[in-house]
Amino acid sequence: MSISKSQLKIITSLSQKKYRQKHNLFIAEGVKVVNELINSNFIIDTLFCVDDFISDVSVDKIVVVSEVDLKKISNLKTPNKVLGLFQIPDEISIQNNGLIVVLDSLNDPGNLGTIIRLCDWFGVRQLICSKDTVDCFNQKVVQASMGSLTRVSVKYIDLESYLEAVHLPTFIADMDGENVYQTKLPKEAILVMGNEANGVSKKIIELVKNKISIPRFGQIQKTESLNVATATAVLLSEFKRSF
Repeated sequence: MSISKSQLKIITSLSQKKYRQKHNLFIAEGVKVVNELINSNFIIDTLFCVDDFISDVSVDKIVVVSEVDLKKISNLKTPNKVLGLFQIPDEISIQNNGLIVVLDSLNDPGNLGTIIRLCDWFGVRQLICSKDTVDCFNQKVVQASMGSLTRVSVKYIDLESYLEAVHLPTFIADMDGENVYQTKLPKEAILVMGNEANGVSKKIIELVKNKISIPRFGQIQKTESLNVATATAVLLSEFKRSF
């Protein structure tokens, strides 16, 4: 069976956030990512797959296509066996407990996808993003998250209003902050990570007193900063190591 023109039009349009919102759909590719979504609470719209892809999905939601047709709709350099369209779920309410990661104006899809995986790895169930942070249903984010999107709740809100109202101890990752290895970290807290180029915005910095940093140990002090996903990994490890 070939892909219809209307299906092709919708799939192509989902590369843009406005059309993902319009159709309430996002794309996932590859056996691992698609199976993670199938086995979660996410609702399948349609699976486009080659004939040897095995799934328990209802037949009426499956479109068997050739490898040539799959390549036409794939965003991967080497198309996998399946591309799935899934419904974007409703956002759930924030539970202000445990360890929460907050992202301020992240732009890079790969960084967001990796941070979602890190949250999953370290048992962080809530990821809160500024409204201008890259969309978590961007196809590159979905791929980079490798299925962790099914286990981490991502919510987009006004960060200033949230941080003004929340009562959990809040920490900002900042180059001029206190050495994280010498800081007493609480079990329940908020960790704020900033933009790749500019860090945490000035307005957020003014709201939060606690600033922590990862010290450099290299002999030649030329590295300006760590990648935001790498820094998140180190800081989450320190929060969890304390308990």
